[in-house]
Amino acid sequence: MIIKKFQGKTEAQAVESAKKELGNGVVIMNVRNVKNSGILSFLKPQVVEVTVALEDEPMNMIAPKKVEVKPQPLVQDIAAKVEKAPVAPKEEDKAQEEAQNKETDPQAENKKLEEKINTLHTLLEQQLQKPEDTKDESEEREETEVDRFMKLLYYTMLENEVNEQYANQIVDEIKKINKPNMPFNYALANTYQKMILKFGKPMEITPAEKGPKVIFFVGPTGVGKTTTIAKIASKFSVEGDKKVALLTADTYRIAAAEQLRTYANIMEVPFRVIYSTEEIEQALRDFRDYDFIMVDTAGHSPQNEGQKETMIGFIHSVDGLAQKDVFLVLSATTKYKDLISIADSYSAMTDYNLIFTKLDETSTLGSLLNIRLHTGAPLSYVTYGQNVPEDIEVFNPQKTVKQLLGGKKN
Repeated sequence: MIIKKFQGKTEAQAVESAKKELGNGVVIMNVRNVKNSGILSFLKPQVVEVTVALEDEPMNMIAPKKVEVKPQPLVQDIAAKVEKAPVAPKEEDKAQEEAQNKETDPQAENKKLEEKINTLHTLLEQQLQKPEDTKDESEEREETEVDRFMKLLYYTMLENEVNEQYANQIVDEIKKINKPNMPFNYALANTYQKMILKFGKPMEITPAEKGPKVIFFVGPTGVGKTTTIAKIASKFSVEGDKKVALLTADTYRIAAAEQLRTYANIMEVPFRVIYSTEEIEQALRDFRDYDFIMVDTAGHSPQNEGQKETMIGFIHSVDGLAQKDVFLVLSATTKYKDLISIADSYSAMTDYNLIFTKLDETSTLGSLLNIRLHTGAPLSYVTYGQNVPEDIEVFNPQKTVKQLLGGKKN
């Protein structure tokens, strides 16, 4: 793994420098403003520093052998043990003194661990600046504490509903790249980097090179497809000043069509109900001067072959006529097995990007990592409420990984 820092007058300039040197595959780990120093510092332009990472080896997507661990006590108890590790020389004496003066308070120890997870960017920068590790008298103890941390990491991921297969894979990969006798902060930083790289760069909607881009939104009923389309359409038409047309092929649910029609009227954009592939082709001709044509589709059961064939016909009706994107909309509250079944059903139809909805209705985000690794499809957007267009954002891997590692939900 290659980790470097680049500076520029703006974030975009710094990222561009990183891409020129390392390529387009870099992942942004941290962005911060660098304050100038000196008497005339206020005369100097502000500098933005970007920390990036690049995986120098292909990620091993084969599931490793399951980590054999004995049943552990509560996460709070494990966290209390991990917190006793000699994180840094300056903190060691203080930790020993506190241990002599009072009994361990599980809530206080858990709060300390949470604070460490919530400052992962700081820890990462400290590790990047740290010199090569040297051996000392506490080597054996350091190794033991790292093992305890890896168990805590494993159980934290399981509590956040990361699939056991992927939790084992991540733990195994981190163990392989960790240097011997390093404090668990080093393992924490490596874990943070590795999980961000696994999520990859989010795939945002961009205009076509020529003509309108057709965007199909597919997925089961009840996940919030129609509201999500309204949010994205509003972002582009109202805030982005793009020309957007809305179509619906969901003729099974009258309420869904009327809901999208209402949103179209509010945004003052064209709306049309389509019943056949020929009507999609006609819409392409009618809206040839538009930037985006967004198409809502009917949710279908994976077992309904008739609906499946109709969906395939709609999605591929524009092949060779216009550029297209397909977004599979999933709910973060759906059970893991059901998510796998849905994802596999749509994978048989077309390639797609992922949108996850209802993040505000769940306290665990493991399903995002599970489906990303299972399908290989890029994550694009997440939604967290019913407000249009506010409750949607581009997927943020840093924030999601922070929560998966036990950090506070922002």
